[in-house]
Amino acid sequence: MILAALVATSLLVPVSIDPDMPLMLSPGTPMPAEQKEAAIRPLVSSATDCIARTVSADPRFRVVAGGSAFNSLIVASVPSCVQALRSMIDTYDRLYGEGAGETYFMGPYLDGLPAAVSQRVKSAR
Repeated sequence: MILAALVATSLLVPVSIDPDMPLMLSPGTPMPAEQKEAAIRPLVSSATDCIARTVSADPRFRVVAGGSAFNSLIVASVPSCVQALRSMIDTYDRLYGEGAGETYFMGPYLDGLPAAVSQRVKSAR
């Protein structure tokens, strides 16, 4: 449920990327793995931080214990964070090749998102 809602919402809204972004690479540009990871890390963090801020600002957050209710808050936060998510996906595509961003988003990113958001919002309770 969370996966389908996040994917559908994040991919519906087109977002323009700043043309002055320092990372304007053509897809598949050779680059060491460490450099690719260093380039994508701030975008992953920014997207996750946005979701965590939106979740913690939601009035329902104070009464939600976890589980599916917590996941629902994460899903509800996606529209507010679509630009950060889209930037992460698009940059991942530029670094690793077309389609790699969606694969990362739908797999490892979403798998770890509830735990990452939970960790970030602990202090907001």
